[in-house]
Amino acid sequence: MINQIDMHFLERAVELAEQALNKGDEPFGSVLVSAQGEVLFEDHNHVAGGDHTQHPEFAIARWAAQNLTVQERAESVVYTSGEHCPMCSAAHAWVGLGRIVYASSSEQLGAWLREMGVPAAPVNTLPINAVAPNVPVAGPVPELAERIRQMHKTLHRKPADS
Repeated sequence: MINQIDMHFLERAVELAEQALNKGDEPFGSVLVSAQGEVLFEDHNHVAGGDHTQHPEFAIARWAAQNLTVQERAESVVYTSGEHCPMCSAAHAWVGLGRIVYASSSEQLGAWLREMGVPAAPVNTLPINAVAPNVPVAGPVPELAERIRQMHKTLHRKPADS
């Protein structure tokens, strides 16, 4: 179930995805929020340089492992513009982070990319719970998914489409 607080932080994750796109990167953004509603860490994709492990969700997991107690991690929420990939889902679970709320799903992204003729990624997409079965998840959010689809359309626009 998505509530107004979730929507507030999801909006921020989508803003971070827009920042990534404006910097020439893939449009993904994520925010780590404490049980008290404090933003602890936020980031966006940094894969344009060639290191495709530079996902914000992975950065959140690493930051949380170094800076939060086990209890603080379990009580936190990760808000993200797109559902975690398998690498980030695994990192999230191994570190013991709490709930994940995402604006668009991996299934949606895969369909959008296929429609755009984008080659498949080298790793299969899987729902978060296929990788991390005990992590509570919520999403997608239709009101935000279309915005994210448009960002991916902008990223993958062919010169003839302009």
